[in-house]
Amino acid sequence: MSDFVLRGLYAITDTTTLQENDLLVACEAALLGGARALQYRDKSDDQARRLHEAAALVTLCERFGVPLIVNDDLDLAVAVGAHGVHLGRDDTALPRARAQLGPEALIGVSCYNDLARAAAACAGGADYVAFGSFFASATKPQAVRADADLLLQARHRCPLPLVAIGGITPENGAALVAAGADMLAVVTGIFADPDPRAAADRYARLYAWLTRPINTAQDYQP
Repeated sequence: MSDFVLRGLYAITDTTTLQENDLLVACEAALLGGARALQYRDKSDDQARRLHEAAALVTLCERFGVPLIVNDDLDLAVAVGAHGVHLGRDDTALPRARAQLGPEALIGVSCYNDLARAAAACAGGADYVAFGSFFASATKPQAVRADADLLLQARHRCPLPLVAIGGITPENGAALVAAGADMLAVVTGIFADPDPRAAADRYARLYAWLTRPINTAQDYQP
């Protein structure tokens, strides 16, 4: 199991609007602002660029002591020595990802609004589960919708960190944190902002009041 603590802001890159140099600068700014995990998400077929960018982000994240997680692409994660991979419904099966990445890697699973999928991911060896979209999302406008009550239910069924994603702002994210979201995953709210560091800080502050440990055995009631 990984030593990374999954709590706080989970920044997800937007490579559709950021060129390579801007991407690295923006990601560094997000980490300076308090992001506790970074996901490299790029849906293009430019394999050379993706390899170069992902490798650079691994180096950047290691400077900050946070994980670099690759979205959807197990082969890329292995190639650059990423700290983990995030899997959607149509991606690599979790057992294969674990076999290739090893026991220390972080493997996250998108669960949309499906508690049964989350329970299966927990049983299958995932390290965190993600739910959403909680609000209208510019990144995935057709995504299924979830509500805060889903997080409350998931807390009783799954002992893993819970990630909330989809249209989250510093204003509406507070309710998700209160409902049990260990991490808020954010794309546009950080990388569409002219000041990603300040934007990240606004999200990170939502976790400043948390003093009790979470994700502990007493939080889990099967």
